[in-house]
Amino acid sequence: MKKILITGASGFIGSFLTEEALKRKYEVYAGVRSTSSRKYLSDTRIKFFETELSDKEVLKQKLRESEKFDCVIHNAGITKTCKKEEFDTVNFQYTKNLCDALAETNTPPEKFIYISSLDAYGPGNEKTMQPIKITDKPTPVTLYGKSKLKAENYIKKLQNFPHIIIRPTGVYGPREKDYYLAYKSIKNGLETYIGTKKQIVSFIYVKDLVRLIFDALESDISGKSYFVSDLRKYTTEEFNKIVKKELKVKTLQIVFPKKFVKILAYISGKISCILGKPATLNPEKFKIISAANWQCDSSDLVKDFSFKPEYDLEKGIKETISLYKKNNLL
Repeated sequence: MKKILITGASGFIGSFLTEEALKRKYEVYAGVRSTSSRKYLSDTRIKFFETELSDKEVLKQKLRESEKFDCVIHNAGITKTCKKEEFDTVNFQYTKNLCDALAETNTPPEKFIYISSLDAYGPGNEKTMQPIKITDKPTPVTLYGKSKLKAENYIKKLQNFPHIIIRPTGVYGPREKDYYLAYKSIKNGLETYIGTKKQIVSFIYVKDLVRLIFDALESDISGKSYFVSDLRKYTTEEFNKIVKKELKVKTLQIVFPKKFVKILAYISGKISCILGKPATLNPEKFKIISAANWQCDSSDLVKDFSFKPEYDLEKGIKETISLYKKNNLL
């Protein structure tokens, strides 16, 4: 039985990665902080690797005390914060600490999977509306995206460190928080847009994502990067239409001017940080949700892993909303 370490295991994607690892008969170590919630990590087969990625020396000691991990999926990171420097600290420096600790304790895994983001490349061309391709030059527009790209570049330079970089597009599904706010708004009868109803977006259902990650982990491929989507493109209007259908509601549609939302994001971000918690709508998030083209080319997934998503957007939202209703969240 192979040993696998999954960092960020207590979060949305991390908890699903942990479940998939158990299904595939790995000996699973959930990388968590002492303060992390273990709500979705109740399976008794899960072992815990409790440490802080902020301290490389402590991390090295923990690795020396543990048997070598055959595989590592590094999923830990932050997507929003009130302190801009934390994007670089958590998403880049902590990743560097983990990679360096594995190398310096002579415990590099057979395969290291880094969960990056489409944000590391930035949005696609808004004039041609062509999908983002792996051959394009990365031009991240957010501090989050820049920190992810910086971590990617560090990993790529490492010697004798087999890795694959995964860049998911919008990940949705049960336990997720940002799209959940959109579901709640639509249930309450309000359907909102920024600038246009025709923003091009792409998605990947969390179960398809984790399945693809493990297929990549178990493959002979190394040293490559992939955009991960369900191989389709959508508009924000299509997304909202599917949500309305599942919730069986009618809505008031409002298209807000970008300038208005930009101001609102600034105010929301400032107030929330004064109160001590970063808001979902903030200046960094505005750069993402106001971009017109988030379509990406995921064809390499089909070529390299015979990837065939089990969920399109309609099926994924149907399952997601059903589970939210079951838990009295919608």
